[in-house]
Amino acid sequence: MPPILALAFGLGLWQAVVWATAVPHFILPSPVRVAAALWENTALLGAQAAVTLGNLAMGLGAGILLGMATALNLAISPSARILLRPLMVFAQAVPVFALAPIVTLWLGYGAPSKIVMVALVTYFPVTSAFFDGLMRLPADLDDLARQMQARPWPRLMLLQLPHALPSLGSGLRLAAVQAPFAVIIAEWVGASKGLGHLMLLSNGRAQTDLMFAALILLAAISLCLFLAADRLARHWDR
Repeated sequence: MPPILALAFGLGLWQAVVWATAVPHFILPSPVRVAAALWENTALLGAQAAVTLGNLAMGLGAGILLGMATALNLAISPSARILLRPLMVFAQAVPVFALAPIVTLWLGYGAPSKIVMVALVTYFPVTSAFFDGLMRLPADLDDLARQMQARPWPRLMLLQLPHALPSLGSGLRLAAVQAPFAVIIAEWVGASKGLGHLMLLSNGRAQTDLMFAALILLAAISLCLFLAADRLARHWDR
């Protein structure tokens, strides 16, 4: 009930603002107009959402896998921590979204540039959170591993990894929040398909209701993605 009530309150407030200000519909359409645009452009929105969702899934998968592999490598190799961690921190000092024009220039307007952008944005949160979890082994288990002279790889897989899963879940939550922003910005910079491309076209044609419909569809995708990551993280927290 609380989410339903919150949604109803938000829609009612939106409609009240439209009525009270009498703002033109091409600036702020009413919820009814946006719902009509969703219904009338179902096929168009579905096709564009499928493109965005495909780029999002592939980029998110690549970023998560690379982030997990990097965190495991950092946890088991002191040399990697010395060489790679400063480079990762320096790379994050550069705004990733500012790289979107460069990535598009290098990889073109197709799917690869969108996948790389999503992977870049999701890579660091997953790596950082997972690595912190791997290095925070409880003191009693750490002492036990030292007493039994456990080798690095079995120690990592049997002790550190299970205790780092909740931290990995936190990283997945962050990645799920940031990934939709990355794919949309990449589509704004340069694309011929996708919800971001549709939003730009709608804005240029003063079809604000269709632009809001695409935005709502993107918000629904983002919410589903976050709920999936949150459910997985809660499962690991048990």
